[in-house]
Amino acid sequence: MTTQPHRIVVGLGFGDEAKGATVDRLCAEGGVTAVVRFSGGPQAAHNVVVDGTHHTFRQFGSGTLAGVASYLSRYVLVSPEALGAEADELVACGVPDPLGMIAVSPDALVVTAVHRAANRTREDLRGDARHGSCGLGVGETQLYALPENGGPAAIRVRDCRTPDVLRVKLAALLEHYAPLLAQGSHEVPSLREMAVDLLEFGSAVEIVPDVAYLTAAAATGALVLEGSQGVLLDEWRGFHPHTTWSTVTPAPAQELLREAGLERGEVWGAVRSYATRHGAGPFPTEDRALRLPEAHNGYGTYQGDWRTGHLDLVLLDYAARVCRAAGGLDVLAVSHLDAEPVGVAAGYASLPLGDLTDLAHQSRLTAALLAARPRVTPLEGPVDEVIARCVGVPVGMRAYGAGRADRELLRPASGVVAGRSSGQGASRLGGRSRSGTSSTTSARTRVSMSATMRRTSASSCPLGSSSGQSR
Repeated sequence: MTTQPHRIVVGLGFGDEAKGATVDRLCAEGGVTAVVRFSGGPQAAHNVVVDGTHHTFRQFGSGTLAGVASYLSRYVLVSPEALGAEADELVACGVPDPLGMIAVSPDALVVTAVHRAANRTREDLRGDARHGSCGLGVGETQLYALPENGGPAAIRVRDCRTPDVLRVKLAALLEHYAPLLAQGSHEVPSLREMAVDLLEFGSAVEIVPDVAYLTAAAATGALVLEGSQGVLLDEWRGFHPHTTWSTVTPAPAQELLREAGLERGEVWGAVRSYATRHGAGPFPTEDRALRLPEAHNGYGTYQGDWRTGHLDLVLLDYAARVCRAAGGLDVLAVSHLDAEPVGVAAGYASLPLGDLTDLAHQSRLTAALLAARPRVTPLEGPVDEVIARCVGVPVGMRAYGAGRADRELLRPASGVVAGRSSGQGASRLGGRSRSGTSSTTSARTRVSMSATMRRTSASSCPLGSSSGQSR
């Protein structure tokens, strides 16, 4: 077996940095037993293209098309509806039993139709002052789990195997959100309908604690830990209030490895050759005159516009410092090198790191960026080299297109030959018994579950893009 480091993939922008394609390429080298998701939820939209087959990963890990199992840790928000719908999509992509390839932490929060409706109602009421959201209920799920709101009444995956507990929690959820939902037009299913679907989900997926899963998976190969969004949208380090409700730095991934007694993960920072942002918030180098083709992103009802801009070394430097303070940054994966050259901006603002939970400090940074008018100059040298000099780490992967075959791996693991990818990844870990909580549900039952849950699914972020979830 090839000895590889465990690798953590994070975005160094506002999301949409090709994290999923980076994960797929790493998995395709072989030797990887599982992709562990450590942030975000169904609002993720990680696009992977393999031999003409395209899939947008939302809940499953982006190594699925490479034959690698997925694990959703306690840091991930799980939408059974989105997961079921995505399983159907993966079957259409040629994956025979997707639900047999995934396991979930019992402690992960569950996103319901109530959270989704509340999220959309709250964002509708903001009018022109929207924060920017996928409208999938991720922020509301985290908000309800705070002690001053639902707290212990928040629904977690383990509750989906305990009917009495689940019904009590659903009743409390409906009561809590009734006043807000009365101000909007978004309907929700009945308590009974939601209970039936969630209990079906609980019986159809494997539920395994974090330490048990990571320990077993790491015993037979390497792990790739997949982040969501980008560190510029981090709940504490992003530019408040235009942020997500997750910690999307490497910190949660390193914590999962530490708890399982595993070595520190090697952190890969994903970045495009130019800047992008989806939806509201500061974007100093935005240039609406740029014409950069985008196959997988566009306008979203709740997200807003897809925006592009020149390379921003001020924000890249900030992202790198955020990562170093929260788990490290070791290697770069630079994508979209086939795009038309853009300009670069540097030195237009100072963005000091404040105390971790100081949102007032982050709001001041937001104001500074909104007021900034950076001077854009031509690039001096290859864009990947400019980025590497800015953040101070080497480039480990270059991408010249959307497909797996377009990604050149420059920094292979020990014993792996560098070059373009051609093969499938590691054997599957999902579906095998790893603890007393493993599921014995048949593939036929699992596929039936995904079709049933799809009937009210809202698994799609419009046009396949990830975004920050509004606070």
